[in-house]
Amino acid sequence: MRRLLKVFAFSALSVLPVGALAAQCGNTGAGFEAWKSDFAKEARQAGVKKLGLQALAASTYAKRTIAADRNQKSFRYSLEKFMQVRGADTIVAHGRKRKARNPDYYATLERQYGVPSGVLIAIHGMETAFGSFMGDSPVVSAIVTLTYDCRRSDFFKPHAIGALILVDQGAITPATKGAKHGELGHTQFLPGNALTYGVDATGDGRVDFYNQTDALASTANFLRQKGWKPGKGYQQGQPNFAVIKQWNAATVYQQAIAIMAARIDG
Repeated sequence: MRRLLKVFAFSALSVLPVGALAAQCGNTGAGFEAWKSDFAKEARQAGVKKLGLQALAASTYAKRTIAADRNQKSFRYSLEKFMQVRGADTIVAHGRKRKARNPDYYATLERQYGVPSGVLIAIHGMETAFGSFMGDSPVVSAIVTLTYDCRRSDFFKPHAIGALILVDQGAITPATKGAKHGELGHTQFLPGNALTYGVDATGDGRVDFYNQTDALASTANFLRQKGWKPGKGYQQGQPNFAVIKQWNAATVYQQAIAIMAARIDG
């Protein structure tokens, strides 16, 4: 019987599709290089070209990203504590000033996408303190590492592919830096979302998430494409609150954005 089981196992393995033989995820950097070689095949099939494949090959296992991924304690805070830690009052105060200094800019975004100024300003303030700190981790290495890591590999895989295609397109380079989870630009787009929802609002032929105009237009476009209903409310229980969930899955984050946005627009 043991011999028969071995023969059956070999026969079953031999008929599996190539994708099923891809290198397994890992929780340490030990298998990262071997995994990259197999992931390159998937990336190529998904449309990644020479520059993107070179960026994948050059990527390194991001230990700081893994450490951050294992320690996201702020999302476990109460709403009051979360808003205190993330500086909600400061975001609101600066957000009101930004809107007052350039009302036509934000009004144009709202007319075009239907997303109120306060929502975009609150996200901008929450994510990068209005562009003052957009991250210090290489985006490609961070997102590729998270795709290799076993905890949420399936979630991050389309974003790794997106990052490599963005390299092919010249939107980012292997050296581009962002947040520890691979988010990039003023509002910290995950690369797959950046690829799908990016808007060239400046008209220079390139979507640049490190340019505020492109980044905020892209953020508004993301929300609109995810189902934002112009003129409808965005607090808990109102139609557009569910759309804020599409931006960030943490309930406390969603609540904070809705509250800050209302205060900014108020």
